[in-house]
Amino acid sequence: MKRRFLVVDDHPVFRQGLVALIQSNPRYVVSADVGTSEEALAALDADQPDIALVDISLNDENGLDLVRTIRSSHPDVPVLIVSMHDESIYAERALKAGARGLVMKHEDPGEVLAAIRTVLEGRIYLSEAMRNRVLESMVASPHDTDVALEDRLSARELEVLEYIGQGYGATDIAETLTISVKTVHTYQEHLKEKLRLASTGELRRYAVSWYRASHR
Repeated sequence: MKRRFLVVDDHPVFRQGLVALIQSNPRYVVSADVGTSEEALAALDADQPDIALVDISLNDENGLDLVRTIRSSHPDVPVLIVSMHDESIYAERALKAGARGLVMKHEDPGEVLAAIRTVLEGRIYLSEAMRNRVLESMVASPHDTDVALEDRLSARELEVLEYIGQGYGATDIAETLTISVKTVHTYQEHLKEKLRLASTGELRRYAVSWYRASHR
């Protein structure tokens, strides 16, 4: 019997490429490929797959929020995050949300298939570098990192912080996340409040420092 897949990604070109990659294995079939959380939940209700592949950035919702919903409503469906977002920032959050792993979009197709196989076998997939990082964070002193502080942010706030750290302006972030500039400014205000920063300039400096530290 073929293993059935749900693919959730709001970029049609990448989504179709991922569908083609999955179905290059004759034992796999994509039962549904969709671009929004709403469509994903409808597809799950209509025909529960053996695995769901979910992107972090979706037009109608953050992918990690969708993972939490899937874990609550369809706990037998394992989720693998397939994302362009850096695993050093999102891997632990993905696991905490209930995903069974995270693989980067730029990885070799063979590595993506290996990640899928790992999750289908009931194991957790992370790159070797990320596995080591997670283990190190488990034994680190709470004062050694900003993990506790970052855990206070929502998934979307963390996304905005990441883009600020990469030098994106509000307009660029709005276009990338398909939200309004006003909404970006609202997220920036939330970040300043939660991170106890007095100005947008301080937020930008904090974001750049945080982003660089997370990529060492």
